[in-house]
Amino acid sequence: MKELKHFLKFGDFNQNELQYLFNLTQNIKQKYKAFEQRTTLQDRTLVMIFEKSSTRTRLSFELGMNQLGGSAVYLNTKDSQLGRGEPVADSARVISRMCDLVMIRTFEQELIQNFAQHSTIPVINGLTEQQHPCQVLADIFTFIEKNGSIRGATVAWIGDANNMCNSWMEAAETLDFQLHISSPPGYGPKDLSHLKHVKFFPDPQAAVHHADLVTTDVWASMGFEEETKLRKQDFQGWQVNSSLMALASKDALFMHCLPAHRGEEVSAEVIDGDQSVVWDEAENRLHVQKALMEFLLLGIVVN
Repeated sequence: MKELKHFLKFGDFNQNELQYLFNLTQNIKQKYKAFEQRTTLQDRTLVMIFEKSSTRTRLSFELGMNQLGGSAVYLNTKDSQLGRGEPVADSARVISRMCDLVMIRTFEQELIQNFAQHSTIPVINGLTEQQHPCQVLADIFTFIEKNGSIRGATVAWIGDANNMCNSWMEAAETLDFQLHISSPPGYGPKDLSHLKHVKFFPDPQAAVHHADLVTTDVWASMGFEEETKLRKQDFQGWQVNSSLMALASKDALFMHCLPAHRGEEVSAEVIDGDQSVVWDEAENRLHVQKALMEFLLLGIVVN
């Protein structure tokens, strides 16, 4: 019987598993572009549980499961018993009996961990306030598409040390690349002493020096909207603009998980410029998540 695996944080997979996943993504994407049908998950069902709103997450998972021959069911916590006080453990046990995969997009990492603990089917983290591993999977696949490998590269994270930043830190440790983080005072990571591949820079210019990839996120992430006015003041100087990108490597890429606020965390000339790969990055959520669902349900398949 195949081992039950979840994807709750980036570090849940090792290097070999991630390499298989990226190779599988490339194969899936190529065949999709060539209009070759792929029905590896025929008759399988994904349940998508949303407590936080979404565009890219719902589209990529729902379309992805349909394209693999399966079906996807959308549940909003407001419209289900989860939002009416049913214990997470009970919901996990019931949903496990009726479907094959669960994707949850919620607030607290603890909720998704609790769900996975009582689930007998794979659970995927579609986003929490602490982690966003599916987005970083797509980001790294996009970098590999453009450059062949991310091992030994330098990635600069500019802005809040949020859920995206946390997943990037785990990715750097797992895949052996350097991560430079620069955040305003009070918004940086708590402790990096246990990490070999992550370094903090108070100055964003120093962080992007010779970077192969520069990436950022909105100044006020979902759930922190009440802090928007304060954060706009605190994050002045941490905008990714053309002068900052000029300090990175000549062929450096720019990424953003979207939605973006032009004129705040990124200037229009950068996100809409030649170094930006944000649209490839967004599309690749579809392909990498198809590979993720296949891997969690089928394991490593040797052709």
